[in-house]
Amino acid sequence: MAGGVCALAHPDDEKHPLISGIESNAFAEVEKIKKEAEIQSAERKKYLDKQVDSILRDAEKKARTESDVIKNKLLSGVDVEIKRKELRSRDKMLNEIQERIKKELSSLIGKEEYREVLLNWISEAAIGLGVDHALVSASVDEMGIIDRSLLTGAEKKVKAITGRSVSLKLSGGPATGSQGVILTAEDGRTAFNNQVSVRLLRKQREIRKLIYQKLYNDG
Repeated sequence: MAGGVCALAHPDDEKHPLISGIESNAFAEVEKIKKEAEIQSAERKKYLDKQVDSILRDAEKKARTESDVIKNKLLSGVDVEIKRKELRSRDKMLNEIQERIKKELSSLIGKEEYREVLLNWISEAAIGLGVDHALVSASVDEMGIIDRSLLTGAEKKVKAITGRSVSLKLSGGPATGSQGVILTAEDGRTAFNNQVSVRLLRKQREIRKLIYQKLYNDG
């Protein structure tokens, strides 16, 4: 109506206070939920970061431990292998030395100086055997060298060293197959083997000691 009659406002022109309140509460709730979610997300990220750090530290520690174990195993293996090689080297050197000694002694047979070698071996065996009467056996080549004069010289040497008299004579048995001598008591009960191979076995410890000194002390 004209002249002072006001038109009624359309319901959509202005939101109802109830609706406005609901929206405000809704917006506030959304912001609250959003902030809580952000806080939770930050806390969860912080927790996860700690977990990751912890896992990484454990993994690193385990890796170091496993690395140390592996390293120790490798070092131990290397050490064992070095010792094996050293032993093989010493054994090889020992065998080479023994073979050279055998060859050198074998080359002496037939030479004048070999009589002195046999005299020393016979007297040494006679002292070791410790009987009054002994029989001397040797290889075919050596039996041709051992005569009464050589045996008498050995008897005199035993007497000079021990003060004990001994009677030596050649065995009537077959010749031995190896270089060196074997003395047997006349009753056949005891014997002293002074062949080259057996002498080297007796001297093996001394030879090994010399090899060790040569390898490690001579630098």
